[in-house]
Amino acid sequence: MKRNEVILVALMALLNFTHILDFMIMMPLGNILMPKWNLTTSEFSIIVSSYSLAAFVSAFFAIFFADKFDRKKLLLFGYSGFLIGTFACAFAFGTYSMILARTFTGLFGGLISAQILSIIADVIPYERRGRAMGMLMGGFALASVIGVPFGLFLANTYDWYYPFLVVAIFGVLLLPFLFRFVPNVNAHLTNPVKLKERISNFYAIFSNQAQITALGFSFLLITGHFIIVPLINPYLVYNVGVPQEYTPLIYLVGGICSLISAQIIGKLADSYGKRTVFVWAAVISTFFVVLITNMPHWQLFIVLGIFGFWFSSSTGRTVPGQAMITQAVTSQTRGSFMSLNSCVQSLGTGFASLMSGWITYSDAKFSIHNYNYLGYISITLILLCVLLSYQLERKLQYVEV
Repeated sequence: MKRNEVILVALMALLNFTHILDFMIMMPLGNILMPKWNLTTSEFSIIVSSYSLAAFVSAFFAIFFADKFDRKKLLLFGYSGFLIGTFACAFAFGTYSMILARTFTGLFGGLISAQILSIIADVIPYERRGRAMGMLMGGFALASVIGVPFGLFLANTYDWYYPFLVVAIFGVLLLPFLFRFVPNVNAHLTNPVKLKERISNFYAIFSNQAQITALGFSFLLITGHFIIVPLINPYLVYNVGVPQEYTPLIYLVGGICSLISAQIIGKLADSYGKRTVFVWAAVISTFFVVLITNMPHWQLFIVLGIFGFWFSSSTGRTVPGQAMITQAVTSQTRGSFMSLNSCVQSLGTGFASLMSGWITYSDAKFSIHNYNYLGYISITLILLCVLLSYQLERKLQYVEV
């Protein structure tokens, strides 16, 4: 990759770090907030899903105006509102105030993911996009390696709201660098698309087999992964018996493995094909989903090893999977399509979170029951995604990159 491409992707990865960390840190706080606010699994899942469902709404409306603006300006607008919402989360005092703060954050956060992917797809050629996606996924890994363990340390040592304060402050410090080094991405404005045509393009997506397949693939990919995620921390603490002070190690080990595997998988995807690498990683990941969702009282080092492999294989699905999705559309309408893709992913995470709360329940000691059912649903969705990836690859052959 060229120097300017590396700088761009690195900044996008750091932005993605704060964006993902804000979302990720909510879930590990479950074992603190559930007893503190006397929450059921269903109530906690509503708090988690409020961000995703709000992001779904804003991402949906962005479909009709995303391609009307410079992608950089829209990204910075969404990120600024997101930081305000994150700061507000630190002052929540109960279930309803947290839902309100998370909803506000999600409304702006829903604009971010699509713009990040659109900027990278517009600036970086497809033959180097696998490496770019690997670096971008490093933001997710960085959130796991540094952000979540440090956030949990702050929550365990001081109070639950400290992670939100840190994320907001870090994001504010990042803003000047985004203004300075992210280029204006406005080539799509040379021939601006009118609102009527954007609406027509939206409907056209549903008549484009490659794009419909990519969206279905994206929904299955995120839902299959996320359905077991929201209740992992309470499950480990109250079911498996992992001491709360050791839970940051889970995300530290998993994040390190994900950070390393993201770079390796990105290169493998460019060399051996996105679909091939995706299929292998997806199939391997199902084995670790079974172990995680049926975990007895194992020793900590065994738990850490399982989570390390699960993080790696999950990253192995996401990196080539996202690269395949970006190929389903041309640059002229990429903003609208990626907004719809972000919309679909937000819907998937929100739906998965609500489903995890509906299927499971907690007892008086906050132990999670029926968690293994979530694992079986996850495996089913992942395998369906594998089958769909073959169909997606065939349809992508007829799309101009």
